[in-house]
Amino acid sequence: MGKIFVDACLGKETPYTPVWMMRQAGRYLPEYRAVRTQAGNFLNLCHDPQKACEVTLQPVDILDVDAAILFSDILVVPNEMGMKLDFVTGEGPVFESPIETQEDLDALIGAEAAANKLTYVYETIKLIKEQLAQDKALIGFTGAPWTLATYMIEGQGTKTYNICKKMMYSDPELLHRILAKVTEVVKFYMEKQIQAGIDVVQIFDSWAAAIEPAKYDEFSWKYMVQIADYLKAKYPHIPIIMFPKGIPAFLDKVYGNFDVFGVDWSTPMALAKEKLGDRYVLQGNMEPCRLYSQEATRECVESLANTMKEGRHIFNLGHGILPDVPVENAKYFVKLCQDVSRRK
Repeated sequence: MGKIFVDACLGKETPYTPVWMMRQAGRYLPEYRAVRTQAGNFLNLCHDPQKACEVTLQPVDILDVDAAILFSDILVVPNEMGMKLDFVTGEGPVFESPIETQEDLDALIGAEAAANKLTYVYETIKLIKEQLAQDKALIGFTGAPWTLATYMIEGQGTKTYNICKKMMYSDPELLHRILAKVTEVVKFYMEKQIQAGIDVVQIFDSWAAAIEPAKYDEFSWKYMVQIADYLKAKYPHIPIIMFPKGIPAFLDKVYGNFDVFGVDWSTPMALAKEKLGDRYVLQGNMEPCRLYSQEATRECVESLANTMKEGRHIFNLGHGILPDVPVENAKYFVKLCQDVSRRK
């Protein structure tokens, strides 16, 4: 049985436009909160294949989305490279010893060894594939090297990125060595996710907007393209989605061997279609806060359907669903996307 989501990623004709949501396995679902409580903390949940499988499948069962996305976290990669990670209440992820020097970088383990330590992720994928309906796709993912490096250098989330951007301008060679090392780990990590059974890869560059346009390709995009090239050379049938958040000014500079461009909510879909629609399937891009209102949701979905009626499209939010969104509104969004695109 074919998977409508995979077909859409490859630009094939589909009976309706498929839909899924970033962070669809998350705190807005009471069922997720129950499993998270059982796990004790977020990292325990990521490390437990049975529980991670359960929460991955919840939105497929509850919302009827067309694709599941693996439940994990982008920061398991630097964690398994040797950086001690904690999730601190009220602060989010915190690394005990951020990278400041070449010596700090050299202390981290190499690409294959780090990827081999992520066995709990691959076990989760295998469990999901045993239980996921044949017509539903499974999306695997990674953070982009730049986004991962910001956490590794800053030690935690940041609003200014001043530590890693100081390195960008004062010691760019060190930053490039960090990015190159992370890129090699991600290549093997995504390859192992594919071997475990994922159908589609998504690369999240959550902090893309932190880089000025003149530097974006040098310090982020080219490393994402290297990952895509590596995977496409070995697994040409696996669609790749690139999602750089907040880069409407950079659309003219987008290139690479991938299939789907994720459009965030700050980028007008008509602009993305004009710049990229002839080369890539477009995914997105409803403002997540519209989910608080069914009327606002309908207005956006119908607008997106009209904009993309002669283009290749996958419905999604322009970033992750928020924890206090009513579940009924999420269900409404998914069914509306399927119905509106089928009708049109």
